[in-house]
Amino acid sequence: MDILHNLAFGFEHALTLQNLFYCALGCTIGTMVGLLPGLGPLATISLLLPLTYSIPTSSALIMLAGIYYGAQYGDSVSAITMKIPHAASIVACIDGYAMTLKGQTGLALFTAGVSSFIGGTVAIVVLAALAPSLGEVALLFGPADYCALMLLGFICVSVVTTGSVINGLAMCLIGVLLGQIGTDLETGTPRFTFGAQFLVDGVSLVSVALGCFGIAEITKNLDEKSERTPFNGKIHLIPTWPEFKRIWPSALRGSVAGSILGILPGGGPTIAQFAAYAIDKKVSKYRHEIGTGSIEGVAGQAAADEAAARTSFIPLMSIGIPENAVMALMMAAFIIKGIQPGPNMIAKHPDLFWGLVASMWIGNCFLLIINVPLVRIWLSVFKIPYSVLFPSILFFCCIGTFSVNNNLEDIYVTAAFGFLGYVMMRLALDPAPLMLGFILGPMLEENFRRAMLLSRGSFTVFVTRPISATLLGVILVLFIAQLVLMLRARGASRAGKPVAASERDTIVASPESARN
Repeated sequence: MDILHNLAFGFEHALTLQNLFYCALGCTIGTMVGLLPGLGPLATISLLLPLTYSIPTSSALIMLAGIYYGAQYGDSVSAITMKIPHAASIVACIDGYAMTLKGQTGLALFTAGVSSFIGGTVAIVVLAALAPSLGEVALLFGPADYCALMLLGFICVSVVTTGSVINGLAMCLIGVLLGQIGTDLETGTPRFTFGAQFLVDGVSLVSVALGCFGIAEITKNLDEKSERTPFNGKIHLIPTWPEFKRIWPSALRGSVAGSILGILPGGGPTIAQFAAYAIDKKVSKYRHEIGTGSIEGVAGQAAADEAAARTSFIPLMSIGIPENAVMALMMAAFIIKGIQPGPNMIAKHPDLFWGLVASMWIGNCFLLIINVPLVRIWLSVFKIPYSVLFPSILFFCCIGTFSVNNNLEDIYVTAAFGFLGYVMMRLALDPAPLMLGFILGPMLEENFRRAMLLSRGSFTVFVTRPISATLLGVILVLFIAQLVLMLRARGASRAGKPVAASERDTIVASPESARN
């Protein structure tokens, strides 16, 4: 009953005309930001942060939060329709873009919108019920535990995206190595820069994502020498009842995964989408279709994306620790307004805390109202012939890359990764594990160094801590299981026996998923 009372108290503050206006404004800006390649919520909130001085406290924070989780849905639109992802929509490129190629773009976007609503709703319930105490769970994780968690992510993503644990780990390793380019955080020494000054700050995530996915896909389509459009045919927006029954189980699984991983520092939407995809690949009734344009492949990651975006507020507001760069900016917005996030925030500012929580559900409704009816508008743009559309896509890719650091060299780096992504596509290698390795590589190095420092160089810290030991045990079981399946498949192929569908799906990635 306390939760219902607190939510009613929050809605009382969130449903004022002023807060409703800023909530709708934030969701609209966030959606538009997500559609533009390279421009994400981090850059947008940075630009709009000075404006919060002239906006009332609750309205300013509600608007900034709306930009953050509104951008998560906008990311999915560009990933599904053009295969141009942001960090939080990499997985949407796999099945979402495959559905676009099948003429099911409307269904994919509708699935993403409904799943995002489900994920956001579940996360808000978790946030309201557990925020006062659940943030303390993050304090149980030490550096060694985070290392084991990231290694588990590498194993899971390697299997579910490439189908081969060897190929997947190799791609993850390449991503980790790319993430080491730049200045060493502890010594300040440039690494792997080859004397290039523009690499001192490292390679931009935007350059890697747009190159390996967007430009590589454009290059592959042009190489096919066939006139085509990303979308062609009638717009089938509303799913049939059998299709809708396939959406909600994956959306609920993704909501749970995103709600949990959003709490952990270093987690958030990026890791949550991979986790949700891995879960669906293992437990979904239609798991054999995932990777070739399946509704489940879109629903799970979209729900996890939105859920993690909202529960990432838990560490910030309950223990005062921002888990990612966007939350660090949100913390700056709190401090600008004279509010210190932390354990005392709920007691000192209950109207702000519960008003912000209630506004997230209102923003959820705004996103559903704004985006689902606009699907037809998005699709009308993509009826343009590809020969006309692709120069515009390349233009926005270049603008998005340049806008991050205002550096022309970043465009050259993006082009280089575009060539690398094209080569990977021709070799049937999935760039998704590379992206995960690139994102988690620096965090893995930082936590590994910290664990070694605390243990005085002893590797036993990874097996003496219960959490890390458990995670390493899970990794070992998964690795052995994959080796057994590989050996069985090879033995069956040599004997001329057919391989079971479940094993074949686990071991070998489908040609369609490899191409897309």
